[in-house]
Amino acid sequence: MKKKTKRLITALTAAALITALSASGLLYRIDCLVSDALYQSPQALDGNIFIVGIDAQSLEELGPFNTWDRTVFADVIEALNGSDPSARPAAIGIDVLFAGETDPKIDSYLAQAAEEGGNVVAACAVNFTSAFVETEDGGGYMTDYFIESVDYPFDGLESAAEVGHINSMYDADGFLRHQIFKIDLPDGESLASFSYLLACKYAEANGLDAPKPPPTDARGNWYLPYTGGPGTFECISLCDVLSGEVGGDYFADSVVIIGPYATGLMDTVYTAADHAQIMYGTEYHANAVNALLLGEYKTELPQYLQLALLFVISFFFVLLFSDRRIWSCVLIWLLGCGAWLGLALLAYSLGTVISPLYAPLAITLIFIGSVAANYMRAAAEKRRVRETFGRYVDPSIIKELMKEDSDSLGLGGKLCDIAVLFVDIRGFTSMSEVLTPPQVVEILNQYLSLTTDCVLKNHGTLDKFVGDCTMAIWNAPLEQDDYIMNACRAALDMVEGSKPLAEKLQREFGRSVAFGVGVHCGAAVVGNIGAEIRMDYTAIGDTVNTAARLEANAPGGKIYISRAVADALSGRIKTTSLGDTIKLKGKAEGFEILTLDGLA
Repeated sequence: MKKKTKRLITALTAAALITALSASGLLYRIDCLVSDALYQSPQALDGNIFIVGIDAQSLEELGPFNTWDRTVFADVIEALNGSDPSARPAAIGIDVLFAGETDPKIDSYLAQAAEEGGNVVAACAVNFTSAFVETEDGGGYMTDYFIESVDYPFDGLESAAEVGHINSMYDADGFLRHQIFKIDLPDGESLASFSYLLACKYAEANGLDAPKPPPTDARGNWYLPYTGGPGTFECISLCDVLSGEVGGDYFADSVVIIGPYATGLMDTVYTAADHAQIMYGTEYHANAVNALLLGEYKTELPQYLQLALLFVISFFFVLLFSDRRIWSCVLIWLLGCGAWLGLALLAYSLGTVISPLYAPLAITLIFIGSVAANYMRAAAEKRRVRETFGRYVDPSIIKELMKEDSDSLGLGGKLCDIAVLFVDIRGFTSMSEVLTPPQVVEILNQYLSLTTDCVLKNHGTLDKFVGDCTMAIWNAPLEQDDYIMNACRAALDMVEGSKPLAEKLQREFGRSVAFGVGVHCGAAVVGNIGAEIRMDYTAIGDTVNTAARLEANAPGGKIYISRAVADALSGRIKTTSLGDTIKLKGKAEGFEILTLDGLA
């Protein structure tokens, strides 16, 4: 499979898996948490929405809420509207259900107060249940949105005031992010929301255009951008309004929402504005009224579009991260996540809500996966290099070269003491003239395999093959103990190992060959020699030249060593001195040569 095709398949697979993870809903709660933290932030309020709260002070002065009669609310409405029509609230919302009739006089009093004010919005509640709904074709479906009943205000109040529903539906994670704009009833009528009716009355009283309806989903829900958290909207105690301490002119041309403002009244909700602190229902409606008046609605991008976008982003970043260095990947990761969050905030300011989590999470997962893949790929490549070049270069060199902090990969060398061995096949040239090329290669491979095995078995570094000659060094690239002795052992193993091989060649080809070996020790320059595009790890210097000349003069089956080698291994090897009877090219008179006969 071509590399490009493999990358495309990998990118498609990764993008599909990430998209499937996002679509599964497993990350829904985390996504909501991130969205709320990013989008739902308090803003400066215009001060045109007030809460008249049934708070702890009111409960203390007026008694438990369940003992109140409806005259309390009639009195509050009259106190708010006062006697001056030009200094009264634009809209008064009563976030309390007055379902069913009580005392006719009291009910009539409340209805009359609402009718005379002309600015009151009463609350109703729709009761939903799960039910099987039949369709015209004889089929049906289950729904948890079936309207079972509606709790309207008593008849007098329903006629005297506008009526809006106060229903809300929690999201799957248990927080309110939406409000139901309207509810379509089975009789064909629609119930507008309590908040929308208050906003409309405010606009009408202040000479403004009626708020435009917000964009809704199939169930009539619209995304609520909270402008105030718990405790943000100004709350005036209901008893302060009743006592006249705060007059109606304080609320002139504003929206007033009357309702519970104490935890014991069980009208609290958890909202996207603050996950840790509860919000009163009156505050929830105040946020909705404010959003409707501002008209800066947000439209949530459909999930299928978000998933499609996520797939494209994931596919693109898999290709982008592929085969890059770690620092480049880190930079791309940071830029990608930052750019998406910036885009999400920009889209939100323009009225579109997109998930702030899924794309950065996808980029992060791809980043981690790419770094891991690059690491495994690099490890595999190192292993491949070791396995491949281990057949040509000693494993110790490979180990040194593969170190990430090694300086061994560049041109250059160092001066160090080494032992050098040269071995050549005597009689090979004349034999090759009468054999076929395949036979020559076969014999050469057998001899070179033998020399290689002897070098590596005795911890040497196989430097190079030059025709039928082998060069090896000891004590480089890593320092070794007893490296001169190891070189001599390798030489003896070669001579000994060549004997059965020579007998085999005599039987098969009628010709025999033998090794001539030279060993010397001393200082030499060891390192990478050559050009940037082609270099050899080798040793150069007089020590190397001397070992080569010792081998050149050694007859078949003999090992020539220098006095330096003999002195270094004095008492540990058996030698025979040849004196200076053999003249080495480039060496002064008196250079002593010895034969290595064995180990002591």
